[in-house]
Amino acid sequence: MDLNADLGEGFGIWRLGDDEALLDLVTSANVACGFHGGDPSTMRRVCADAAERGVAVGAQVGYRDLAGFGRRHIAYGFDELRDDVTYQLGALDAFCRPYRTRVRYLKPHGALYHAAATDEVQAAAVVAAVTGYDHELPILCAPGSTLAQLAVGAGLRVVAEGFADRGYLPTGALVPRTAPGALVTDPEEVALRAVRMATERTVVAVDGTVVPCPVASICLHGDSPGAVASAALVRAALIDAGVTPTPFA
Repeated sequence: MDLNADLGEGFGIWRLGDDEALLDLVTSANVACGFHGGDPSTMRRVCADAAERGVAVGAQVGYRDLAGFGRRHIAYGFDELRDDVTYQLGALDAFCRPYRTRVRYLKPHGALYHAAATDEVQAAAVVAAVTGYDHELPILCAPGSTLAQLAVGAGLRVVAEGFADRGYLPTGALVPRTAPGALVTDPEEVALRAVRMATERTVVAVDGTVVPCPVASICLHGDSPGAVASAALVRAALIDAGVTPTPFA
């Protein structure tokens, strides 16, 4: 099972989360590419640290929305979104090369992640950016989403992702961040949820419903309270359950 985390999301003098500590625990790093978070120096630092630890680097692409951290929906046209995603891919890849690594997958961030799960235009724009840049790049996204379906149709590899530290609705969708139960902050509960995802391929929704969750990667948000403690417990719990943390890319 892959463990991924959103990293490099600070900007300038502002740091968000403990990138270095998380890189010691995860197997894949979703690195912000400067649109919703991150900046050139942060991108270089995280790429260098990931390469040193053998952690796979993925492009965490988002809307051009630093002020809103990419969590506000933008009604992009197809061409503009395709080009913005391509721009972010190329920028991050440039910072990978000095450290003899490369971008190994793409994951949408925030509002783009949710829009591409249902919006065919935005999902198609993300797919077009990947196929135009590197047809071998996997896309990390929600299982069964519109993005997943279009990516498979384009011949891309799709890696299904689950969230051990986010609440789920009975439909299998995530609880909106503005609603109660959106975040799971108890590290022990996060670890139990991760093991269940890895071994049973299910998750318990906020109403107690057991929901199918067939995933190959588990996300831990680097900006969540207690992110490092949760990641450490998740990694240890998976190993205790006989699951080896391994990058998918």
